[in-house]
Amino acid sequence: MAGTTLKVTGMTCGHCVNAVKEALEEVEGVERAEVSLEEGKAEVTGTADPSALLKAVAEEGYQAEVA
Repeated sequence: MAGTTLKVTGMTCGHCVNAVKEALEEVEGVERAEVSLEEGKAEVTGTADPSALLKAVAEEGYQAEVA
């Protein structure tokens, strides 16, 4: 199954994790998003364009890059 791993910076709490997770899950092609505050990353399952994932995270006020 296709997927993308993102390194996410700027998250400091559970609310941040939920905001990033919800933003990623709204992107077309995302089947599931798992976000880890401790690891500072998001594992996204699906066929979404990585640039759309980065944009969704940025719109929530966090920085991300493809890991």
